[in-house]
Amino acid sequence: MMTRSQAAAQRRERILGAAIRQRLIDPDDALLAGFVDLDGVADSVAALRRAFPDSISVLHAFAAKANPLVPLLAELRGLGMGCEVASAGELAQALAAGFMPDQIVFDSPAKTRAELRQALELGVTVNADNFQELNRIADILATRASTSQIGVRINPQVGAGSIAASSTATATSKFGIALEDDGNTERLLRVYREHPWLTWVHAHVGSQGCPLDLIAQGIARTVAFAEKVNAELGRRQIIGIDIGGGLPVDFDSDDMGPGFDTYVAHLRDRAPSLFTGDYQLVTEFGHSLLSKNGFTAAYVEYTKTSGQRPIAITHAGAQVAARTVFQPDSWPLRVSTHHPTGAAKTGPTVVQDIAGPLCFAGDLIARAHPLPALVPGDVVAILDTGAYCFSAPYHFNTLPDPAVYGVRGGADGDLRFEPLRAAQTLDDLLRTSA
Repeated sequence: MMTRSQAAAQRRERILGAAIRQRLIDPDDALLAGFVDLDGVADSVAALRRAFPDSISVLHAFAAKANPLVPLLAELRGLGMGCEVASAGELAQALAAGFMPDQIVFDSPAKTRAELRQALELGVTVNADNFQELNRIADILATRASTSQIGVRINPQVGAGSIAASSTATATSKFGIALEDDGNTERLLRVYREHPWLTWVHAHVGSQGCPLDLIAQGIARTVAFAEKVNAELGRRQIIGIDIGGGLPVDFDSDDMGPGFDTYVAHLRDRAPSLFTGDYQLVTEFGHSLLSKNGFTAAYVEYTKTSGQRPIAITHAGAQVAARTVFQPDSWPLRVSTHHPTGAAKTGPTVVQDIAGPLCFAGDLIARAHPLPALVPGDVVAILDTGAYCFSAPYHFNTLPDPAVYGVRGGADGDLRFEPLRAAQTLDDLLRTSA
């Protein structure tokens, strides 16, 4: 029986081979492209939905920042997802993808008055980040009605995981109202008492590097805060809890762990009140839904040796994997090597660097990595890049954004590619910089 890793590698090889045959990636005209396995995305969404019991009301809102390509957002909408946005641009993308306003959650820490007015006029759910923003919302609602669900983001201050930059519930985090700071809990109680339209609470502990128990601990403090508000006010004013996302991704293998079911088990242990049906819930997963379902393919242009170290110069670097290039220890990515046909390269491995095309020395996807020896014309696949990579380009050196394709089809049928983003042309680049 084929292992999960073998099956995943075989599917990637089939996708890559078909893409090469159809010239979606080509050594002359298309040196770099991204691919999203839409069948895998559907499986991941189904796993998320199965993990939560049918007895509670849950809106699973995809975190658009993970991959905001409009056709992909529309695909997720078709799978029953909502959409979490963190900017006016992401809000526009969500609306263009067909999400109804009541399926959208707006979470930016720096919302302008104009953005708040738009969201409240549309009926988009809004999570206020701070007391000043709450005052702005109150001023707007004093002059017009809104159907928006409105909450406040709290910082449960439970600490950091192993990656500081993706830990959002530290003592000094920029996000939310710090729950444990002197006077903040009492001030929040007054705000909820004064504003009956404030009916939700939101928290997000972090993502990659945050253990599940830390995330569950932060959500438990959030639930305790909601229950304190309702008890102090003598009414069920808080009716919904947005528990954020944050399930970490295994970048070392094709394992999909730890899994949404494991995450829910931690929540049941730490915050059982979430599952009584007393609260509506929102989740905001992105990274864990898409990363394992995407890869980036790039041609090897040159190979060389420097200081006895073989180096492959490819067309994939920081412009499609900025996190990995600038924080390689926190965001490592696996690389697979392929012949020009897309077939996997096998044989003895050579310790080598996989470098990108950008004009700075640190533009490396992999450092001292043992892989079959690469030669010009080979193809490398950068794995687990369905989120926060080719959909979030870094524009140093003015390299064009690569095409991104969705792919469908099982083992017994032909693979079908769908454009999710067209390749940017040089004329497109000139229009944006002229």
